[in-house]
Amino acid sequence: MAVAPKRQDTRKFFENLSGEGKSIAVLTSGGDAQGMNGAVRAVVRMGIYVGAKVYFIHEGYQGMVDGGDNIQEATWESVSSMLQVGGTVIGSARCKDFRTREGRLKAAHNLVKLNITNMCVIGGDGSLTGANLFREEWSSLLDELLQQGLIDNEAVVSNSVLHIVGMVGSIDNDFCGTDMTIGTDSALHRIIEVVDAIMTTAQSHQRTFVLEVMGRHCGYLALVSALACGADWVFIPEMPPEDGWEDNMCHKLSESRSRGSRLNIIIVSEGAIDRQGRAVTSDCIKDLVVSRLGFDTRVTILGHVQRGGTPSAFDRILASRMGVEAVLALLEASATTPACVVSLVGNQAVRLPLMECVQMTQEVQKAMDEKKFDEAVRLRGRSFEHNLATYRLLSYHKADGELPHQNAFNVAVLNVGAPAAGMNGAVRSAVRVGIAEGHRVFAVSDGFEGFYKGQIKEIKWGDVGGWTGQGGSLLGTKRTLPGKHLDKIAEQMRIHNINALLVIGGFEAFESLLQLYEARDHHEEFCVPMCMLPATISNNVPGTDLSIGADTSINAIVETCDRIKQSASGTKRRVFIIETMGGYCGYLATVGGLAAGADTVYIYEEPFDIRDLQANVEHLTQKMKTSVQRGLVLRNENCNDNFTADFIYQLYSEEGRGVFDCRKNILGHMQQGGAPSPFDRNFGTKIAAKAMQWITRTLKDSYKGGRVFANSDDTACLLGMRRRAMVFQPVSQLRDETDFVHRIPKEQWWLKLRPLMKILAKYKTSYDVSDSGQLEHVTRIRPKDSHTTSHHI
Repeated sequence: MAVAPKRQDTRKFFENLSGEGKSIAVLTSGGDAQGMNGAVRAVVRMGIYVGAKVYFIHEGYQGMVDGGDNIQEATWESVSSMLQVGGTVIGSARCKDFRTREGRLKAAHNLVKLNITNMCVIGGDGSLTGANLFREEWSSLLDELLQQGLIDNEAVVSNSVLHIVGMVGSIDNDFCGTDMTIGTDSALHRIIEVVDAIMTTAQSHQRTFVLEVMGRHCGYLALVSALACGADWVFIPEMPPEDGWEDNMCHKLSESRSRGSRLNIIIVSEGAIDRQGRAVTSDCIKDLVVSRLGFDTRVTILGHVQRGGTPSAFDRILASRMGVEAVLALLEASATTPACVVSLVGNQAVRLPLMECVQMTQEVQKAMDEKKFDEAVRLRGRSFEHNLATYRLLSYHKADGELPHQNAFNVAVLNVGAPAAGMNGAVRSAVRVGIAEGHRVFAVSDGFEGFYKGQIKEIKWGDVGGWTGQGGSLLGTKRTLPGKHLDKIAEQMRIHNINALLVIGGFEAFESLLQLYEARDHHEEFCVPMCMLPATISNNVPGTDLSIGADTSINAIVETCDRIKQSASGTKRRVFIIETMGGYCGYLATVGGLAAGADTVYIYEEPFDIRDLQANVEHLTQKMKTSVQRGLVLRNENCNDNFTADFIYQLYSEEGRGVFDCRKNILGHMQQGGAPSPFDRNFGTKIAAKAMQWITRTLKDSYKGGRVFANSDDTACLLGMRRRAMVFQPVSQLRDETDFVHRIPKEQWWLKLRPLMKILAKYKTSYDVSDSGQLEHVTRIRPKDSHTTSHHI
């Protein structure tokens, strides 16, 4: 691996942040959400790690008011096996008492008894607002307790300031200032599982299904699930349908049937309204479809299924990152620091003043009450806005006869490399947005191999129906690079008059685009706009933090690890060694390990030797003396030529003899298959739409003298997610950021998650916190920049 030049070390390490003598309480409040347990686990372990005492408050604020056994000190082992459990293990309750001054006085007394002055609250906006009020009243509550003789002066002095950090746990994703709240991704998993199942039965009977999803006054779940399953129509509170929607919707449904579709899916948010503020219910939609169109229609209300089940990998990682960030925020808090929430924007942890977020969240409701719907959408934040914009783009459709116009450009779409879940959703989105933008779109089968053989045909709007939920690659994909077939590929570009290329794939797709870019001098046919979307389970493409397909793969790994851990818990004293894919890139192993609660993860990017292996065995030996008698070790397939899975298995078996026994599992291609996760469907859909809009702009800019000619660096780009933004980056620039021998980027953001994983597995390590969230402010009016956008889903 290339060694980066030594630079002045400006990093800040958290070893300087000690929790000695501090007490932290953690509670979950309000409605439960999957992933809350992951946050509790991270707070407890990080708190203990820095030397603080950590307390559980059971049953939310009610437990804080009642005190007694509801407040218990947590141990390292007490949060073991929590990560994979849905809901909240420490309980949650709606609490009337805490809304009264008297209730808060009791709560303050219970905290002071244990010298708890740091609180970590995991809940929705109501829970966090309550926490802030409690903090504002704190000194007056202490004075009152002193007057009543319940505490002495010393207690008032030593507990003078209450620090509060919030994490938003809510499946509704209705909290402003954060892209994703804990639980939202898992709720989407539940919805999509149901929709996929319903689609097969609807297909059989040619039915229309109306699905009602949760979300209170926020349409996020409805909007994203509609995007992720390609629904025909969606109703959300923030953007009620135009008057006369009944005619428009029925027209669209009958038109899709006449084009050969056998089913219709309509998704309704539970808080959906029309422009007059009247509720739009699933039953009234069903009655409308039956009376107007006579379609066989069924209603399914998903209800509390959406809150249940095991948390998705995304929610476990989000919760673990936020939990650690919350402890850091508490350690760094001073008397003047406002109560903050830790959250994620794009791919980065941020801290935001709690009340700014709450006020903005309340402003959304106010805008909706005043029928200022555009304002409500804008206040929901950029993630919501981009989802809505993409949905609108994809729901636009004219009859095939009207499109395209005479001077339409021809855009070719192909998959390159190994299959990745979500590729099909990206192709569908690209085809439909391309057609809506007035282009003719051509599908190339089997990557560049199919390209030079001439397997190219025009693809229409209806041809990609139902593609979002399909795994693998429906176009067919091959690892063949174009380099050896440039003449034939150029000839096919001439024959079909291809004016632009959209390549969706992994590292081979990146190499392919570089080869085509470099061949521009000799082949004028390649002087056209070219864009690449990263789609690979390995997440090893330069220029992007995330790739389409990686999330689905991580979920497959985590699901298997959960089952394996369960089997190990039954047998006791058993260590499992699991090998993941990823080539030389340790992303799947590291992030999978963090989400599954692994003890150790071996990867190529972090060299290890026999002494490290010995130390890891010793660590597991110590662990077997506790109440948690099982171990999970992950190994990336190419982490080391000599320390193979067999070698590690044999070493652990020998060294652990008499203390634990070992089993090994090689996960293999199950990591590549399966239906795409909601994240991958959504990510693929959004970035493909964005790429097609870029292609349109670039085509217009490079159309001169009756033809397209584009040969500058910035007309051969990769669209990737970098921290908080989606960025188009010239592949020629990314060349220098790449280790081509090992097929990985030279710098990888997720390596920063490794210390986090080690801390949560009880290893002493150095943790660079210079990148952790600084307190920021909620932004209201943002400059309109068409080139950057938040990711998620």
